[in-house]
Amino acid sequence: MSKIAVVYWSGTGNTEAMANAVVEGASDAELFQVSDFSADKVAEFDGIAFGCPAMGAEELEDSEFEPVFAECEANLSGKKVALFGSYGWGDGEWMRTWEERVNNAGASLVTESVICNDAPDDEAIEACKALGAAFSD
Repeated sequence: MSKIAVVYWSGTGNTEAMANAVVEGASDAELFQVSDFSADKVAEFDGIAFGCPAMGAEELEDSEFEPVFAECEANLSGKKVALFGSYGWGDGEWMRTWEERVNNAGASLVTESVICNDAPDDEAIEACKALGAAFSD
């Protein structure tokens, strides 16, 4: 059984709702706000689901999430990773850029990333549960 960390940042609660659904779908997951996670914890987990909304010009939240993710990137090689987040505008460019960073770090994306516009609807919640379950495959 894989031990999973679900690490997220949420400004409005949308990404937090998604994170809770990922935990629900995973068989053994621990939930962390990004401020409670650090690069040295990466080794403790078989996989990590990162959640962050698109901010500004379709980028990761830069005061709390980006610095922690940037630290973790160096430790992601060989890890199973999944990404999720909400957005209010644009076309999901931030997620494609983020996926590229994960691939460049040597991690493997275990499933298609989940993005939703604004608050997650039932379909997005189910997709997040499936994202969590993908770590068990």
